[in-house]
This record gives sequence, C-alpha cells and structure tokens, in this order.
Amino acid sequence: MHDSSPALLTTAEMARADALAIARGRPGSVLMENAGRAVAEAVAARFPQGPVAVLCGPGNNGGDGFVAARLLAERGWPVTLFLLGARENLKGDAAEAAARWQGPVHPLTAGAGEGATLVIDAIFGAGLARDVEGVVADLIARLAKSGVPVAAVDVPSGLDGDSGAVRGAAVKAALTVTFFRLKPGHLLLPGRRLCGELKVADIGIPSDVLEEIAPQTFIDHPPLWAAAFPQPKIDGHKYTRGHAVVVSGGAAHTGAARLAARGALRAGAGLVTVATPPSALLVNAAHLTAIMLAPFDGADGLTQILEDKRKNALLIGPGAGVGAETRENVLAALLSGTAMVLDADALTSFAEIPRDLFVAIKGYFAGPVVLTPHEGEFARLFPALAASGESKLLRARRAAAEAGAVIVLKGADTVIAAPDGRAAININAGPELATAGSGDVLGGIVLGLLAQGMPPFEAAAAGVWLHGEAGAAFGPGLIAEDIPEMLPAILRDLPAQLG
Repeated sequence: MHDSSPALLTTAEMARADALAIARGRPGSVLMENAGRAVAEAVAARFPQGPVAVLCGPGNNGGDGFVAARLLAERGWPVTLFLLGARENLKGDAAEAAARWQGPVHPLTAGAGEGATLVIDAIFGAGLARDVEGVVADLIARLAKSGVPVAAVDVPSGLDGDSGAVRGAAVKAALTVTFFRLKPGHLLLPGRRLCGELKVADIGIPSDVLEEIAPQTFIDHPPLWAAAFPQPKIDGHKYTRGHAVVVSGGAAHTGAARLAARGALRAGAGLVTVATPPSALLVNAAHLTAIMLAPFDGADGLTQILEDKRKNALLIGPGAGVGAETRENVLAALLSGTAMVLDADALTSFAEIPRDLFVAIKGYFAGPVVLTPHEGEFARLFPALAASGESKLLRARRAAAEAGAVIVLKGADTVIAAPDGRAAININAGPELATAGSGDVLGGIVLGLLAQGMPPFEAAAAGVWLHGEAGAAFGPGLIAEDIPEMLPAILRDLPAQLG
C-alpha cells in the first residue's frame, strides 16, 4: 500500500512537492500525464474492461481524469467523459490534458455515468475547500445506491485529504490511486473506509523533496522507529533491559495490572514488578510467576519503591481506581523521574484538574510521559479540544503540546503525537482488538519498551504497531490474555521488517 518511507503529506505539503518537482525541471504537464497513466494502469489491472464513465472536475484532479480517459480509450475501453463546468474554463495543465482528449465532453449531471460498469472519480482532489452540494452531492448519492465500483483519483471526491472528514457528501471508492505519498485523510476515519484499496503511484516527483518539506506526520510502521527499537545484546542481562513497574488496584481490581505487566514482560523488559496495595497482595501472588510483587501503601510507599533507580518505567491507571489516591500516586511517581505511562483511571482521576497533571508532567523532576486515552478519556482531560470539531490528528497534536507528553489517542485509527509536533497514524489495528483488557496490554507493551530505553514517541508508536500485529496474528476470538502471547513470533519476524 505504501513504500518504505513512512511520511504522510498534508494537501499543502503535497502542493509544495509538486512545485518543487516543477522547479527542478519536471513540467506540471508531465506530472499530470504520469498521474493519469497511473490511474489508467491501476484500473486496467483491477477491473474487467467495460463501459467506463470518467467524471472530471474543473481543476487538476479533472486534468488527471482527462489523461486517464484518453489512455483507457486508446486501450479499447468504451469511455464516456463528463465535466463539471465549461471546458473553456479549464486552465493550465488541465486545459492541456483536455485538449488531448478527442472524444465528446458531456456536462456532469446527477445522472452522469448511468449504464457504466466502472466510474472513475476525478471531480475533486484532496484540497477540497468547501462542502460538496448540489449536482455533485446528488451524483454521489446516486452512485452509492447504484453499487457500481468507483476508482478515485487522489481521494474520493468530498473527502478532506488532511482530516479524513466527509465534506457534505463523499464518494465510496473501491480503489483510490494517489501520488507520491499518502495523505492523513487516506488513513484517518471515516476516510479510510471510503478509499477502498489504496495505491500510491510514482509520478516523477524526486523523493529528496521531502528533505525540504520536512513532513511531521507519518504512517506508524517499523521504518518509523526501527533505529530506536531495542536490540538484545549478547552481553546483556535482565538489569540492562530495564525494570518496569505496574501499579495494581485493590483486591477486586487486579486483573488489568497483571495484563499490563505481562505485556511489558513479553515486550522485552528485563524485570517487571507489580506494585500492589496490601489488600491485593495475595490475589496478585496467586496469579503471578515471572512477574514480581512489591507491596506499597499510598503515595509514600510508591515513592519508596521508585527510590531504586533501576526501576526505570512505571504504568499506572489500569484498575487503579478513580480519585484522590490515584492522583497522589501519579504525582508522587512523576517526582521520581521515572518514565511513565498513564492510562485509564490515572487519566480520569485528573478530569476536574487536568492542569495539575500537565504542570507536574512538565516539572523539573518528571521523566518522559505517555498518555494513552480513548476518546472518552481524552474528552475528560481536554474538553475544549474534544469539542473543537478538529481532526483526530490535530486534536492529538494540540493535546501533546498542552500536556507536555506523548499522546496515544486510541481507536481504529490510533494517532500517536509528540509535543514537538511529530505524529503517526496507525493502520494495522483490526476489530478483534475491541475486547476488555486490550488497552491495558497496550499500556504494558509501551511500558516495556520505555523500560528498555526507547524514547517515548518511538516507544508509543512501536507499542501500538506491535499491539495491532498481535491482534491480526491471532484473529477472531482474541481476548486480552492472548495479545502478549502473540508477541514472541512478531518480535522474531521484526528484524526483516526493520531492514
């Protein structure tokens, strides 16, 4: 679906890539010809030859459509072309592409493409400036009812390339052919559901333009974090692989911590300890073998555990309970300087006073922090951002800057964002991960990677990816206990993906 580069380009960055390519001597007309050819070739490879309707818009997206129409007609496809607006209003490269189309140009109406066995959507590209309405909205509704497959050029028309949001109405494509690099809107929901199969085509833009553009958004897959991933050393031992600590809840709420602890151990942490209230000691002891136990009573007790600086990463939240006691434990742990993952109850405990948490995270003594909220927890900590209507990507970025922590905003399109502006979108999480305790294991995996010295953004991104791979490897019937047990095989195969 994509090449080894994990960069994603916003619509503005893609326009800059085009401009830089043109400045280096690649004419825009050649880029458009290459784009249209890529569409035609992808269509010819995937769909049976038959009557095809090419729907063209008034901009460069429409120009790509004119090229694809011409090349498919040259291959013997019966092509009918429809244009939104007047042909004489086309400008620049799009006008040149239209001039090379020898067939008739029909006005684009709500009935455009009736009788076709395939529709090529080249109406609007990723940089759509306003909501789709009128004849195009009516056409999109009719296409949805018709069931005719659609191949989209760049993005399905009506989809915002930056946010993945639907602007009024959007085409649902079976195939989307985009150029040079994917955009965030291809991967963020609901955009990902509308794109169908994604194909990224090389149209002659040199890859070194990325150095000048310096994109800050990435696909979450191994090339993003390969350089930081911990590799076991032949002379290493358990103490060189970090000592992770997971804080347990009370006697009736211990399972989440144990799930997280096993995730940390399977992710490679050398030692894992469950810090347990005295009331939960026997329950935890009855279930744990390779994972150690350390009883503690309140924030002072947790501080004492963390005085051993070999204990270098801590997770608090799963099953911890919501309230003052959890708040005090979090604030005490932040003063210890250990790397931290805050999840679930640790986040909700600060719902009334999120600023207290953010000030502590940014404090002099605090180590790196990863927050792993789902949308509900995110809304409790960042109510203004949650209500802003902004894209998931932008909300996660703003939250990371506000909190001074890496944010893992969970979901089918999990976004990982760092305070420095970097962000990644995860694409390998399947529906089988929607099961009780799955998020606890994710927190533990990230914890295990932090314990081994991975920086927080890379640890969070790698943890989310490993979690998704584990779910996919197990498949239907997955329960949270299965996730850590899938990690050894994934980690064994990882070097091949890390290159």
